Amino acid sequence: MFKKKKRNIKTVKWQSPSNIAIVKYWGKVPVQLPMNPSVSFSLTNARTETEIQYWEKENKDTVSAEFYFEGKRKHEFEKRIIQLFTEIQPAFELFDKYHLRIDSKNTFPHSAGIASSASAMCALALCLLSIEQELEAFDEEDLKRRASALARYGSGSASRSVYGGFNLWGECMFFPDSSKEYAIPITNHIHEDFKDLQDTILIVRSEEKSVSSTAGHKLMNDHAYKVARVNQAKTNTENLINALQSGDFDTFIQISEEEAMSLHAMMMTSKPSYLLMKPESLEIIEKVKKFRNETGTPICFTLDAGPNIHLIYPKKVKEKVMKFVKSELLQHCENENYIDDHIGEGPVKI
Repeated sequence: MFKKKKRNIKTVKWQSPSNIAIVKYWGKVPVQLPMNPSVSFSLTNARTETEIQYWEKENKDTVSAEFYFEGKRKHEFEKRIIQLFTEIQPAFELFDKYHLRIDSKNTFPHSAGIASSASAMCALALCLLSIEQELEAFDEEDLKRRASALARYGSGSASRSVYGGFNLWGECMFFPDSSKEYAIPITNHIHEDFKDLQDTILIVRSEEKSVSSTAGHKLMNDHAYKVARVNQAKTNTENLINALQSGDFDTFIQISEEEAMSLHAMMMTSKPSYLLMKPESLEIIEKVKKFRNETGTPICFTLDAGPNIHLIYPKKVKEKVMKFVKSELLQHCENENYIDDHIGEGPVKI
């Protein structure tokens, strides 16, 4: 009588942050490359933790994986990642060798205008590259760059979550090693004043968005303002990097808010048009501008593709800002919910 072969189960786990873009990525070309460069910084508390258990399988020809989100199997997303894994299978030995059980969880609302796909796909990519590193020796720098390129296939913004601090995805003349294929870290090039930025995320709505970012990106292909938007983002990328290097917070504020409103303007003027901001989003924006004008506090807002507001400001004014948030802004949030976050050091292998 034959004994059933015992599984030798191995485990790898990464925790990856979300990121908040100051210059927005909106619109893409094949294969998952950005129409324009974007600049973001990684967060600390808004993050995804992903664990992969893997063991050798008998059928080497097909990808074998199962996906669980917060303890529940998610067949729809499982199909999506199996399709992705099948497309990239020729470049990765691990898909021929192992069955994968993927468990993922977030510290923040899923698909609520916080880049949950960014942290999720980044953590997944880092897990996969850690497994691949066992089969094919490469160093940590190469692991991060490969992970950024791989994460991009699942979510463009995920390429920017691989590193801590500020990151650039897309080509920029200031950085010869910049690329559309992967993000690069640029924190070593920025002024000290930008290295302790706070991000208070005001949760206006926590439910899933009515229109996905994937659908929004597609609508840029035939957008009447596509060329102008791409040129705007390129100029803003260069101007933002200059501001980050010199410590120019006024320019940082101007670009951050212009980019946020331009992103939502693209949605409102696409065909078909749609609106993701809520009345409460606009109430908060007006109050933030008034507060800044009246007090001279260095604070600005930005939004991703959703209704939630990110308040960006240096740590030195945190006490003053939080007093304002609690007295004036939380009344416009869902159940007065917010996430207290700040610039972070990037993913961590657990």
